[in-house]
Amino acid sequence: MPKHGKKYNEAAAKFDRDTLYSPEEAIKLAKDIAPAKFDETVEIHMRLGIDPRHSDQQIRSTVILPHGLGKTVRVLVFAEGEAAQIAEDAGADYVADDEMINKINDGWTDFDVALAVPEMMRKIGRLGRVLGRRGLMPNPKAGTLVPPEDIPRAIEEARAGRIEFRNDKTANIHLPIGKVSFSEEQLIGNMAAVMEAIRLNRPTAAKGTFMKRVVVTTTMGPGIKVEPNTALAMTLAEA
Repeated sequence: MPKHGKKYNEAAAKFDRDTLYSPEEAIKLAKDIAPAKFDETVEIHMRLGIDPRHSDQQIRSTVILPHGLGKTVRVLVFAEGEAAQIAEDAGADYVADDEMINKINDGWTDFDVALAVPEMMRKIGRLGRVLGRRGLMPNPKAGTLVPPEDIPRAIEEARAGRIEFRNDKTANIHLPIGKVSFSEEQLIGNMAAVMEAIRLNRPTAAKGTFMKRVVVTTTMGPGIKVEPNTALAMTLAEA
């Protein structure tokens, strides 16, 4: 069993690890006990009542966090010709030509979001081994495979805090919802946006308890348990 550091243990001693807190209480605690000196990321981790072995119980979609993520998002666009010019004019950090595609194939991934126009998939399909494992492969379900006319909107949304979520093989979803420096209201608003999106994307084939466990934590902090049903019922209108 891994050993935790002194600051982690001190933070963990400030609350009851077995109590199920309300989302508001958990957010306040996470901010108050964050042990690191840097601006930690606030994260939410969920265990869902789905069977990931079945394709009709997979969850994959996107959500725009109303208060962003508190970081600069570097956007790369795979495009050529007129689409490349649209991407440049829209402020893309990188527009990937053949040379950059080869660079990515060699392992370069110094960007946070990759967008592509459909015509480029014939060239970037071979990048799956590099982009796939980092969740950067353009995909229509993630809103990152777009027609040229939608490139400006996609870039704007990526910078505004659009993030993709999908369950892993153990039915868990892990997402950032902001920084410790955010206000409680901002973090609660972002958490509500996530929960609303998860609820709206519940697979019809999923039976029984849908939200089994919710934990709020920070980059270096201990996990704070949240009452699952209260969390799932959160809405942006009420946040």
